[in-house]
Amino acid sequence: MPKSNIYTRTGDKGTTSLVGGTRVDKTDPRLEAYGTVDELNSWLGLMNTSEAIPAQAHTTLSTAMNHLFDIGAALATEPDSVWQPRPFPAEAVAALEADIDSLDAQLPRHNRFILPSGHPDAARANIARAVARRAERRILALPTIEPAIIQYINRLSDYLFVLSRAINILNNVNEIFWQKNC
Repeated sequence: MPKSNIYTRTGDKGTTSLVGGTRVDKTDPRLEAYGTVDELNSWLGLMNTSEAIPAQAHTTLSTAMNHLFDIGAALATEPDSVWQPRPFPAEAVAALEADIDSLDAQLPRHNRFILPSGHPDAARANIARAVARRAERRILALPTIEPAIIQYINRLSDYLFVLSRAINILNNVNEIFWQKNC
């Protein structure tokens, strides 16, 4: 039987290779970091299939998904590997900030905490936001990470919060505010 291109069996004992060739346990903090980035990317992919999100969000999400692949590659690469990814572009952070500002400008102002609910896709955006926050924590546990990567993940979680609000507003679903000590 010919060997599949999908499986290699090299990870069957709980290890994998970093870009550079070093084998590490699949529980290594580096794998936790880029695995969480991969999980976040999958949530963005799901969000991007929605017809309930604002039209401009499709472009932002597609761009973010590509950037998350870049980030994953950077996290999977050993510092002394012969191959090194390009530095993460600082302008990606600025572009995401512009997208946040544009979307946020369309939303009603409030000064209350919003529960992560409402429209199902608003709830999904909040799950993605929480995964982004976890990815940020996992990345921060690693040595020598480009500051622009941390900034981008941080802004992406902000974007997902604003997107969740926009989904509720666009779809005429009331935002549900936190009722302290209810």
